Amino acid sequence: MDNEIIIKPGLTEKNYWKDLWRFRELFYILSWRDIKVRYKQTVVGAAWSIIRPLLTTIIFTIVFSKVAKLDNPSAAPYALMVFAGMLPWQFFSNALSEASNSLIGNSNLISKVYFPRMIIPASSVITSLVDFGISFILLLVMMVWYQYLPSWQIIFLPLFILLAFFAAFGTGLYLTALNVKYRDFRYIIPFIVQFGLYITPVGFSSSVINEKYRNWFSLNPMVGVIDGFRWSILGDPFHLQSILLSITVTFLFMWLGVWYFRKVEKTFADNI
Repeated sequence: MDNEIIIKPGLTEKNYWKDLWRFRELFYILSWRDIKVRYKQTVVGAAWSIIRPLLTTIIFTIVFSKVAKLDNPSAAPYALMVFAGMLPWQFFSNALSEASNSLIGNSNLISKVYFPRMIIPASSVITSLVDFGISFILLLVMMVWYQYLPSWQIIFLPLFILLAFFAAFGTGLYLTALNVKYRDFRYIIPFIVQFGLYITPVGFSSSVINEKYRNWFSLNPMVGVIDGFRWSILGDPFHLQSILLSITVTFLFMWLGVWYFRKVEKTFADNI
């Protein structure tokens, strides 16, 4: 009886969140499929999760440290500071790109079978979390290389990983819902990701931002996440006001993403 699907007006809306749990096996299947497909027929496979952030870290370290000569407020080497910011940004940008196109990529599944559509973008974000885990191993290797011991605040790192997940998931839900209705967004999203890299403190510390502009700067939810990562791992200054503002914006996007996704979800099969 537990596996029976009863079709009744209004029942889907009432049991939507329960259905997310009932279809958890589909969530596992889609996540595992995305992980295998991402690196299928690639020469170096999952090593791309290490190569991309490593090359970007090298470039950013040269540009911001050697050329621009920006200060590093912590005692950690500049390369470690950059990579600690690159980790959450890479996770966020990959998750946003994958989630925003996830419904379009699963159009056949959506048009034929009922299940809570939120499972699809969620599985894409989880896939990016696997990449994050692989890249995190490189951070540990770099710490050994530089003989740098992380600060005691590293026990708070899972909280900022969770915050990065919410930021990516909430924004991804909103964009993927828009992408189903307005296909132009598939061209806009790469621009958003690229532009976001330059207004996010990845290659530099947010401490270099003038205090007068810090609140506006922190409206970017990834500012608080990256500051939290660096505080947890490297002992960077803790900007409480910036982190609280970023947390507020993150949960605002999370609420907006879930609300809009649920609002237009019933039209996905027709529009896709």
